[in-house]
Amino acid sequence: MYFWRIAVAKYIASVLVIFSLYLSVFIYLMRMEGKFEYANVINGVYWLVCTVTTVGYGDITFSSDAGKLFSILVQLSGIPLVFGLLFTWLLIPWMEKTVRPAIPIKVSEKLNDHIMICGYNKLVETLIEELQEKNVPYIIIEDDDKLVRTLIKRNISCIFGSASEETALKNAHIDTARFLIANKSDEINATIVLTARAMSEVNIIAIVENVSNAKYLKYAGANRVLSPKQLFGDFIGRKAADPFVGRLTGTTEFFEGVSIVEFPIYPKSSLMGKTLRSAAIREKTGANVVGIWNGGKLTYDVSPNERIRVNSVLLAIGTMEQLSRLKRLTQEYQGINNGENV
Repeated sequence: MYFWRIAVAKYIASVLVIFSLYLSVFIYLMRMEGKFEYANVINGVYWLVCTVTTVGYGDITFSSDAGKLFSILVQLSGIPLVFGLLFTWLLIPWMEKTVRPAIPIKVSEKLNDHIMICGYNKLVETLIEELQEKNVPYIIIEDDDKLVRTLIKRNISCIFGSASEETALKNAHIDTARFLIANKSDEINATIVLTARAMSEVNIIAIVENVSNAKYLKYAGANRVLSPKQLFGDFIGRKAADPFVGRLTGTTEFFEGVSIVEFPIYPKSSLMGKTLRSAAIREKTGANVVGIWNGGKLTYDVSPNERIRVNSVLLAIGTMEQLSRLKRLTQEYQGINNGENV
């Protein structure tokens, strides 16, 4: 609403400046043509409104070439000014804000002993499913209103707000929360952790993008810092390990029953050469791929069109059962799964 008011103010100011300029030119040209009875503000405003809105009664007109050219200019500029900017910048956005239902900014007073998740992405998607299955209360705080509306349609509990601000954390009942997960950029996470720690003794888990920033998040007050990128580094260090190991290595528990694991793609895997969309990993295993290493490049913003290659390494999150199914999928047709439990 604030930005809409700013847009309205700018639009009105622009129209007033343009109209004032046109009014001055109108009065000048009328005097130049000797039509002094029309050369005043009232007639000028009347002529401008008639011309800009293309009504054109024709009772006040110019006879000189300069006056006619000025009339053409006002007519052509009036169409986008009124019908373009007015509708595009003001009326349509205002109607959208009025018609669309309001998004929630505060949780129910009954919510307590819940998980606060600051920021939504694929990294927490499996976690949310697990929480829903176990009936563990949770709330997502997200500052993207379109994303909030999408999540609400999917029956995912969320509110609109900036998790780095006290108001949003209060609205999410940080004082009665079980713990908080900071899942934005490292800079924003640091602010979230500092703000949350100043308000509550809640347990805080921070997801870090750059491993070197982990210590700062701990200094800010995070109880635990998880780094998906570090998991990849650990895997590279074990790259030469025996590929016939049957257990899941490099497992980091993200939440009770939910872990993050890295998976190399073996040469004869059925996933080889497929895109993530055609591989349908989530549909087949229930696990979510939240990162992929291709050709020495690590990507967290995973596209469904990303192709799985011989040197690919998948970073996936899910329950141990889901991750075990994914492990078998990455080794399928090679016969190296020895049937050991995770």
